[in-house]
Amino acid sequence: MAQNVIVEENAGATETSVVEPNPLGNYFNIAGIVLIHLGTIWAFVRGASLSLVLLAIAFYFVRMFAITAGYHRYFAHRAYKTSRVFQFFLALLGTTATQKGPLWWASTHRIHHKYSDTEKDVHSPKQRGFWYAHMGWWLGSEYEKTNLSLIKDFAKYPELRFIDRFHWIGVFLMMGAAYLIGGGFDGFLWGYVVSTCFLLHGTFTINSLAHVYGSRRYETTDTSRNNFWLALITMGEGWHNNHHYYQSTANQGFFWWEIDASYYVLKALSWVGIVWDLRKPPKHVLEGGKRSPAQAS
Repeated sequence: MAQNVIVEENAGATETSVVEPNPLGNYFNIAGIVLIHLGTIWAFVRGASLSLVLLAIAFYFVRMFAITAGYHRYFAHRAYKTSRVFQFFLALLGTTATQKGPLWWASTHRIHHKYSDTEKDVHSPKQRGFWYAHMGWWLGSEYEKTNLSLIKDFAKYPELRFIDRFHWIGVFLMMGAAYLIGGGFDGFLWGYVVSTCFLLHGTFTINSLAHVYGSRRYETTDTSRNNFWLALITMGEGWHNNHHYYQSTANQGFFWWEIDASYYVLKALSWVGIVWDLRKPPKHVLEGGKRSPAQAS
């Protein structure tokens, strides 16, 4: 749904500070989540061909990349550079994941890092329990607003503000693509519904499980952990303790044995000039081990 924009009086004639959610937006979020889960159950009851399963897997990983490499590493952390055209492509592709717009996602994620595992954290299992951190915060109305003052570096682009406001466009494009490529309704069920259900929970595990289960290479002020299995299903996001220790890197797997599929794709894109200036952790971070967060800055 379209969102209403509030212009802050001292922000200038055209600069917006807060994007208010549509009053019915939260109801659509809840209805959408429920329908996606019911549709997933129905899809498994109906059964599927191998081609439909492969379609679901393909759409899962394409959109996981959009979230991990696009929404997260690019928009939230500016871990690499790219052109304005590919920047918009990442934003549009990210909206197909049904996780709202890039400015909302990245600005909210920046709040998480600023207040990680404190009372002001958006999704801390330490503060509000596992299920709230996993998806309760997503279903509530507390974090529906988009604070553009936290994402000024990207809010200055009108095309990004547009796709953030009308993020549902990507969702419907994804539904249509699944229907057409999958050859009808079953294609929609598996290419969009089933794929999105697993994609949402895959992404949400980083907010919940990655702060509960795993190992800690670095001493941080939060409960972040490295988890090999979560890294596999999220294309590298499972190296969460690494990430919280040193955030603005294109790779979250700091060592060769830490599988980070999102970084591998970004590296390949850098070879053909689509992205560049991929940031990596400096030597003192790699050798930091159990040093305090202050020593890593």
